[in-house]
Amino acid sequence: MSGKRILIVDPDAASRTFVARTLQAQQHEVLQADSGKEGLITAWRDRPDLIIMEPTVPDLGGAEFAQKIRQDPRTAEVMLIALSSDPSIARIKSCMEAGFNEYITKSGQAIPALTEALGGLLAIKDAAARVGGLLIVFLTAKGGTGTSSLCANIAMNIATNEPEARVVVVDMVLPIGSISPIVGYDGHQDVVSVAELGPAQTTAEYFQEQLPAMALWRFHLLAGSPDPESSNHLRIGRIWDIIAALKAGYDYVVVDVGRSLSRISLPLIQHADLITLVLGTDLSAVTLTKTLWEYLRSKGVGPERIYGILNRAVGLEGVTKAEAEKIIGLPIKTAMPYLGSNFALANNQHQPLALKFPNDTAAIVLRETASEMAGLARRLRGGSGK
Repeated sequence: MSGKRILIVDPDAASRTFVARTLQAQQHEVLQADSGKEGLITAWRDRPDLIIMEPTVPDLGGAEFAQKIRQDPRTAEVMLIALSSDPSIARIKSCMEAGFNEYITKSGQAIPALTEALGGLLAIKDAAARVGGLLIVFLTAKGGTGTSSLCANIAMNIATNEPEARVVVVDMVLPIGSISPIVGYDGHQDVVSVAELGPAQTTAEYFQEQLPAMALWRFHLLAGSPDPESSNHLRIGRIWDIIAALKAGYDYVVVDVGRSLSRISLPLIQHADLITLVLGTDLSAVTLTKTLWEYLRSKGVGPERIYGILNRAVGLEGVTKAEAEKIIGLPIKTAMPYLGSNFALANNQHQPLALKFPNDTAAIVLRETASEMAGLARRLRGGSGK
């Protein structure tokens, strides 16, 4: 985590100096600004890795500052932490909605919390991503493509194909999770509540022992945010720590991010062993998928890590597999057959498709797809995508 360039924006010189000295002691390069406008100029000129801002600056509020930062391509991806004297829910909500990654209230615990957030936001390394369990991320460019259903069913089939493997599914669909209604989980443990715990608590052993085991589905579950309001309080800086602990405790960590491509999900996608890109058969979904693929490629994601699935289970009409491949410029590895109402029925009864309709062609396709995906992820981890 050392050696990062960090900008502090705070009109309080004493507070700014104290934070700066703490960061310099951790070998970071520190830039300072005493106003929002000066902070913007410094950020656009010097391109820091992370900005720590007091969002109550009088000349430019935190929400407006974040919006300007996010709208400029020079700083659109920079990490933003609010270190604020204002603990109000309204301020926290406005800052998080505007694009801050984390909100910390100034208190006696502010520096430990800041150090923890820095670790989570800045410490994602390629080397760390390539140890522990295999990370498989499910992503789509458009809602309504059945991504969460496929995620749960393929994870179940991975566990079935490899009975000794430990599999966990993580629901990172925001602002409200989508896996729990499929698998029938109604408990209170979720990614938001887990992120409130400290790193010393959320160990590999903790997750192995405390995450609910979904018996029919043969995997453990870290459920998604229960509602949009809760998602506003998700401690984003803890996400990679949680994923790292899960990778240490499980053989497969299967993450559903849905279509929430964001500063939360992008690092997971970039460091995944395999990215499952799900698209529907309508032309708009295929066109959006092409745009998404071009964006991922600009972020360093290679085609060898993309596993495309054309999900005809959600609709019979639309483009063919060959047409979709031509438009997107990527091979489609699997085309799910049309299921009529079977997928919805299995989901409504919280059952895997393989158990509800074991003789359906789709059940066979899911099993073979899960085997192929697991094998490809292992080969990519080993350095060969062939």
